Amino acid sequence: MLISPQLSGNIARNCHPPGCKAYLQQQADYIQQQAPINGAKKVLILGASSGFGLASRLSLALSGGADTIGVSFERGPNEKGLGSAGWYNNIFCKELAEQQGLIAKNFIGDAFDPGMRSQVIDYIKQEFAGKVDLVIYSLATGKRKTESGQWQSVLKTTDKPLHGFSINLETEQLEPQTVELASADEVEATTKVMGGDEWRNWIDALQQAEVLAPACKTIAYSYVGPERTAAIYRDGTIGRAKQHLHVTAQELNKQLQSQVGGNAYACVCKALVTKASVYIPVMSPYIALLYQVMKEQQKHEECIEQAYRLFSQHLYPSDGPVRLDELDQLRIDDLELSPQVQQEIDSRYSTITTDNFKSTTDFTGYKTAFMRLNGFAVDGVDYQEPCDIEALSQLQP
Repeated sequence: MLISPQLSGNIARNCHPPGCKAYLQQQADYIQQQAPINGAKKVLILGASSGFGLASRLSLALSGGADTIGVSFERGPNEKGLGSAGWYNNIFCKELAEQQGLIAKNFIGDAFDPGMRSQVIDYIKQEFAGKVDLVIYSLATGKRKTESGQWQSVLKTTDKPLHGFSINLETEQLEPQTVELASADEVEATTKVMGGDEWRNWIDALQQAEVLAPACKTIAYSYVGPERTAAIYRDGTIGRAKQHLHVTAQELNKQLQSQVGGNAYACVCKALVTKASVYIPVMSPYIALLYQVMKEQQKHEECIEQAYRLFSQHLYPSDGPVRLDELDQLRIDDLELSPQVQQEIDSRYSTITTDNFKSTTDFTGYKTAFMRLNGFAVDGVDYQEPCDIEALSQLQP
């Protein structure tokens, strides 16, 4: 069976499993060419199947020799299709780790479910040497179900409506978009989904179960961005949620210091094409232009380069303590926010139009990055070679 990409707006309706495997192998090849990371050896990753969570897992396992547990909510093969890219990322990441003699346990389910926490804790106690020394919070979802109800996040502003443009990957058009003003209830719901509540729930449960190792660290991924994107990100509903996440980091840091001599940090990353970021209104022209400028200045990083730099230079540097900013945050968005990059973006941004956006930004790189997340547009993959559907359906994470 030949598999061709199916897009609906900015949603990928299918994936190419051999392409997913090849893309993971390319990232693994990059990691294995780098200097070793002297860091955590028993790692729990919440949201491990794509984006920063997956890149973290690859970096810590293949460069740091870490055993990992990954939790993700992915879809396997069924009568409707082959399943999600994350399903296969879990499978192939496990294969890569096991080739190095490492543990890579996958839990498939809702990380917001208390039952999932219990399953993971039981596994840590019984089969994972009883402790973890790093917990990574990298969940990206639009809904959160709790015992008190279900919360639905929204991507809206909190000051006034915002008018801008967004890239439609299916039609390859730059389309006008209005971001509406959120209600107070919507701000609260978005914070419930994207804030720090569930990060805290996991750390509390792990601590109560006594499975956090001495000096255990935990990090949660975040984004701040430049002034240009502040209306939708910093000051929008997602920004309010991230503010809550950052406050949670400060509170958890005090808690872990007193309980296990550990630390909690928010890690601020650069803007990248991820399955989550392509949904954020009016952010896509900025990201496509950012790709162009950073590539020209030889500063561009994808998730895998960001993750390796985070662990090797900031969280576990070989030449000193953890590297933090004045707010005790890990910052790997420094290259994006450098004056050289932002000044160049500011000088070009006003020239982008619906007619010329493909030439005035790195639209090709933007779309290629998205396609690779789903196993398409990966160098070296023969997409005219039929996929063995029966063999793929037998694979388990």
